[in-house]
Amino acid sequence: MAERGLWTAQELIAATGGTLHGDVHGTMNGVSIDSRAVAAGDVFVAIKGDKMDGHDFVVGALKSGAGVAVVSRVTDEMLKAGAVLQVADDPLWGLENMGRAARNWSRGQMIAVTGSVGKTSTKEMLRVALSASGETHASAASFNNHWGVPLTLARLPRNAAFGVFEIGMNHAGEITPLVKMVRPHVAIVTMVAASHLGHFNSLDEIADAKAEIFSGVVAGGAAIINQDSPYFEKLKAVALAHGIKNIIGFGKSENAAVRMERVALHPTCCCITADVMGEKVTYKLGVPGEHMALNSLAVLATVKLVGADLARAAMALADAAPAKGRGVQERLQGVGGEILLIDESYNANPASMQAALGLLSHARVGKNGRRIAVLGDMLELGQFGPSLHAEIADHLQSHNVDFVYAAGPLMKNLWEATPVAKRGAYTETSAELNNILVGHLRHGDAVMVKGSNGSRMGLVVDSIRSKFLPVQKES
Repeated sequence: MAERGLWTAQELIAATGGTLHGDVHGTMNGVSIDSRAVAAGDVFVAIKGDKMDGHDFVVGALKSGAGVAVVSRVTDEMLKAGAVLQVADDPLWGLENMGRAARNWSRGQMIAVTGSVGKTSTKEMLRVALSASGETHASAASFNNHWGVPLTLARLPRNAAFGVFEIGMNHAGEITPLVKMVRPHVAIVTMVAASHLGHFNSLDEIADAKAEIFSGVVAGGAAIINQDSPYFEKLKAVALAHGIKNIIGFGKSENAAVRMERVALHPTCCCITADVMGEKVTYKLGVPGEHMALNSLAVLATVKLVGADLARAAMALADAAPAKGRGVQERLQGVGGEILLIDESYNANPASMQAALGLLSHARVGKNGRRIAVLGDMLELGQFGPSLHAEIADHLQSHNVDFVYAAGPLMKNLWEATPVAKRGAYTETSAELNNILVGHLRHGDAVMVKGSNGSRMGLVVDSIRSKFLPVQKES
């Protein structure tokens, strides 16, 4: 018997209340909001963004093979190109209702993850660990906002045993509507830290915003909270107020139900012994860093709570890999030897900056090699930005950083606080830093690049990769 698709035309009409123009043949096998990524049979949802309107790309999406386009306005050109489903007001509203319908059909266990640091990495570890026990559907990339969460739900296969959803926020009140779509059986808070402080007055307010994730947990569900966090009791109290009785703490704390007993940190992995609710587990995690090791405890707690196979999940974590821009390591061929590139360019806040410096401190360097931190501005920190950048200088020595290269107006605060002996170069923009940095690298160096998306540190990573070829792996 052939496996059914994600959506039929009748189901789309029922979910969105829309009006179908034209004929849809068969089932739709995917959902997309990007016309460049449309596959044959996809539902293309014409979302209007801040800079572009998806309606401008409907014709192209249909010609590329989309089975139907969800729109709020119809043109003759669209009708000539294929089938369109017209919804009232806003296609995003239609996508949200598609997500709700998919969630209603699902019989799988749903998991939601939030936190100031570690959301995406934890989500990816959950994908790997739970896949050892059944079909697992998880958010692509960092699809964690007002369109990413309903899109991930709308793509949820009917027979998925597990669904893993990353839920983010920039402002208070943003998590609540998203988690009420997901209705998770397990909600995880990885950490409360100084992220998006420009939109909040304090870390307490950030904790309150993260705690919104507990508002959507289904009856009988569970909360998993970092017990090493000073906000553990605050988060626990909110979970209890939402009727969640099963609250699991994870971390190094003696009181944690999922406790790290030992960890050996290596340049490319971690070896961990943990007590998972009374069950001893020793496992290898295929990503480095103590922060990753700690979040893997939340992963194993989830595995236990949803009834998946703990032993298989622990074994599978050896195959976990860093997400793009979040610690991916690459060996490049420099003049006379290798250079290690650590790509942490996806995003940054003070906590993730500390974690990235920790990765650099454990990186292997060659003879006469140096540990080089290439840092761009951490954005959305408001009035706290200058001081939080300057404070990075306090950690350079403890993390064995030899040289700092910095870009951006906020990073000037770090540059001025950095000892002269550790100064590589400072520029106003990442683009200006490219040629200077590349010319200074030599064989044996380990170079870590990090900054917020808006600081465009990915340009630095691209520049290094364009200059030095990857080292060929032995077959």
